[in-house]
Amino acid sequence: MAEPERFDAIIVGAGQAGPSLAGRLTTAGSTVAVIERKLVGGTCVNTGCIPTKTLVASAHAAHLARRGAEYGVSTGEVTVDMVKVKARKDGIIGDDRHGVEAWLEGMDGASLIRGHARFVDPHTMEVDGRLLRADRIFLNVGGRAVAPDFPGLADIDYLTNVGILELDSVPEHLVIIGGSYIALEFAQMYRRFGARVTVVERGPRLTSREDEDISAAIKDILEAEGIDIVLNATGIRFAKRDNGFEVVPADGAAPIAGTHLLVAVGRVPNTDDLGLENAGVQTDKRGYIVVDDELRTSVEHIWAMGDCNGKGAFTHTSYNDYEIVAANLLDDDPRRVSDRVPTYALFIDPPLGRAGLTVDQVRASGRKALVAKRPMTRVGRAVEKGETQGFMKVVVDAETEEILGAAVLGVGGDEVIHSILDVMTAKLPYTAISRTMHIHPTVSELVPTLLQDLQPLD
Repeated sequence: MAEPERFDAIIVGAGQAGPSLAGRLTTAGSTVAVIERKLVGGTCVNTGCIPTKTLVASAHAAHLARRGAEYGVSTGEVTVDMVKVKARKDGIIGDDRHGVEAWLEGMDGASLIRGHARFVDPHTMEVDGRLLRADRIFLNVGGRAVAPDFPGLADIDYLTNVGILELDSVPEHLVIIGGSYIALEFAQMYRRFGARVTVVERGPRLTSREDEDISAAIKDILEAEGIDIVLNATGIRFAKRDNGFEVVPADGAAPIAGTHLLVAVGRVPNTDDLGLENAGVQTDKRGYIVVDDELRTSVEHIWAMGDCNGKGAFTHTSYNDYEIVAANLLDDDPRRVSDRVPTYALFIDPPLGRAGLTVDQVRASGRKALVAKRPMTRVGRAVEKGETQGFMKVVVDAETEEILGAAVLGVGGDEVIHSILDVMTAKLPYTAISRTMHIHPTVSELVPTLLQDLQPLD
């Protein structure tokens, strides 16, 4: 066997954490091999945040145009050209990906290697017959959509979050299996593009990780736009038809005929074909790489960042993983995963911004707490914009006065949540923001007002 090429570090995967870490390591004088088997930029750039939020923006423009008369603006008939919508999305993806590629290819000390990497031993990886060896190895391999073995599904041409991005026409009837974040963003988006949309969820409500009032409000928002929602679909099965398919949600339920099918019921980490057993890297029962609070695996010189480590399946958690690894390795700045406050958003319109614990989680913990809730109908900025759906709420520890969690479902919710998140991260009492003067008229100005109306959690 040929002698391995030697590097100071190997990074497997060019998603959100990998390229940035390569930049830091090469700046510090290390030689780095960055291995990517598919598309530089990973899920976010190519099949996740960037393309979906680009499509969401087009869908929002169509929706607002149809509502023009409410604002005294006449628009006439509103049509959606999916060829142009897709071209806009593809252009933005391409520019973003090519920017990251150019950065890596021009990075002194870095070698961008295309191919699939597998461990040969704890320090050596093989990429399509090429051997690479390094003192340190960083895994940033991401995840992919999973499709359960529903009866009849294998007989149907179905889409995942990747395939649906290639559509250049509006489906007649899009059926979506799944009732969580990816599923609901596509549901609203394609309804606004002009498709009939049905969401089929196995559980008793949408977005099961949220409080019940959030789930109910999201359902109301989507149904108000004409999206059909089927819950408690406990016996999903499919049958192929000449012009599409039929899905039966549960025993005794009427079949639903559709022309296009999106399966969005979860994701799995890309860890099954890395040869982790050859390196001694441990995974949990779901395939996620087991890491400690500094993202080190069971092997001291191997780290795992991003979706593959089970510490958060978001672009921001992946990038924060890079920051934690770099701080500990290069800056003598001890940082830990457990220091960060969990936060994310659901990018339907209006969006949901979330930070920390849900009220249900706080109640289950048994601690004394205070809670406040305010409908967006009482937010002047939302009324002015004609966007009064949703509400904001916050839960506070009654003894420490620290904010435990918050949800802002409403116009600007994905931005407003950060003012609460910052106070939570600083571990300040809620009074640090309840007594802050905010700008009028904004949505954020109601956060202090909200916190002035705390009541004991029952």
